[in-house]
Amino acid sequence: MAAAGEKSSPCEFAEARHVGYVKGLAEASHSFEFVATQHLRMSGVYWGLTAMALMNRDLESEMGLSGVVDWVLSCQHPNGGFGGNTKHDPHLLYTLSAVQILAIAGCLHRIEPGPIVRYVASLQQDDGSFVGDQWGEVDTRFSYCALATLALLGHLNEGAVDVPKACEFVASCRNFDGGFGCIPGAESHAAQIFCCVGALAIGSCLHLLDPELLCWWLAERQCDSGGLNGRPEKQADVCYSWWILSSLTMLGRTHWIDKAQLAKFILSCQDLDDGGIADRPGNVADVFHTFFGIAGLSLVDWFSS
Repeated sequence: MAAAGEKSSPCEFAEARHVGYVKGLAEASHSFEFVATQHLRMSGVYWGLTAMALMNRDLESEMGLSGVVDWVLSCQHPNGGFGGNTKHDPHLLYTLSAVQILAIAGCLHRIEPGPIVRYVASLQQDDGSFVGDQWGEVDTRFSYCALATLALLGHLNEGAVDVPKACEFVASCRNFDGGFGCIPGAESHAAQIFCCVGALAIGSCLHLLDPELLCWWLAERQCDSGGLNGRPEKQADVCYSWWILSSLTMLGRTHWIDKAQLAKFILSCQDLDDGGIADRPGNVADVFHTFFGIAGLSLVDWFSS
């Protein structure tokens, strides 16, 4: 591994650069990107923290974890849900990110699960689906967020939500190609597939999908570059390293893709000057793709090798 002052080769993982990049994000509070993404700060913090955790960094000394936990708690609303930032409306997406951050920090004991459970339950619809917030958008992402939140809190099977019906709704979003969309009849998409496979796995309902057909569709997402795309005829994108590999991991078929070529693609998307990982080679790095790139490398056992 290259020293902090040296430039890594494209085939090396530039850990020191990426650590510096993630740590620097919180200090760039006057940048356009910082201001423009304030509404999803909760997820951004989760991505950054998890990237650092996957690199086995000390989250307290390098990320000020105690202060992060206090900030997360300040984003909770009286109804139990969490917003993407302070004074932002609660949403299932950010409620899951908040609970995930607290779980990483070992601080789930600092929240009362009851209000969060009731908030999640209030968003389930008669057909088993979940809306993301009071405005009523239905999406299988929210099904995953709801079940994952309850599972992390240890309240999945206590009757607050109808888990079998939630899984039946997810199954109704399955397409002829084995994939899943955001609602019934919507196009299959790799990120939605992760949400649906994850929801079915949490709900002990993986029997509701066709693993052979689905994993064939997922394996077909590998491009000549070694990277993975989200749907047919699209370019490879680092984020799908996580969405697809995690789905294949849950279904026991990671050997259906060329993991060495995928790792090479992820590494080629690094910014070797300023740190961070982009969606594809030569593009600007961001925390979203940095996290998913590092997560993808962890799933191909890059760090253990």
